[in-house]
Amino acid sequence: MELSLTQFVTVDGVCQAPGGPQEDTSGGFTHGGWSVPFGDTEFGAFIDEVFERADAFLLGRRTYEIFAGYWPKVTDPDNPVAVQLNALPKYVATATLEHADWAGTELLRGDVVAEVTALKQRPGRELQVHGSRNLAHTLLSNGLVDTLHLLTFPVLLGTGKRLFTSEVQPTGLRLTDYRVTGSGIVISTYRNAGAPQYGDYTEVATAAQ
Repeated sequence: MELSLTQFVTVDGVCQAPGGPQEDTSGGFTHGGWSVPFGDTEFGAFIDEVFERADAFLLGRRTYEIFAGYWPKVTDPDNPVAVQLNALPKYVATATLEHADWAGTELLRGDVVAEVTALKQRPGRELQVHGSRNLAHTLLSNGLVDTLHLLTFPVLLGTGKRLFTSEVQPTGLRLTDYRVTGSGIVISTYRNAGAPQYGDYTEVATAAQ
């Protein structure tokens, strides 16, 4: 399976608590729920498309607990997010979660990199990561992300936890899809293109003379 990472970020890169005021208030964060006003029909359609490609999910503990508190209660057979999350295997990278009651959940307690590498070797389409900031950092710092869906919302917050840190492995990206919703969400899909390529603009300018 290929690993895809879907993340909501502000223009200044904050990914903390996009879905609600109480989602993550650590560090005194008071801006939770910043993505909600922009959740238009086009945004929903894109999310449905992503979930329909999943064969399994990989989540961090906090995101898992948020999902597990809501999605098992959604039984609409026409809701692709609920159908996929409730039916497919869910792997949780955690050192603290004692048990998981959501059907189809397996806790990963070993080395995250080794565990995820083994999961990716299984047959299937996509192993999907949604949110899960700390887990995302580990995956990005070890080059394990094959596809990145970056949804950039038209808001600046200034403070809050960010997706990209100095631990990210230098990686070239190839833009494979791009769309802008009516509410202004920029949805960019990137493929891992290996090591970045470098150059020198002074050499380019000299060659052009």
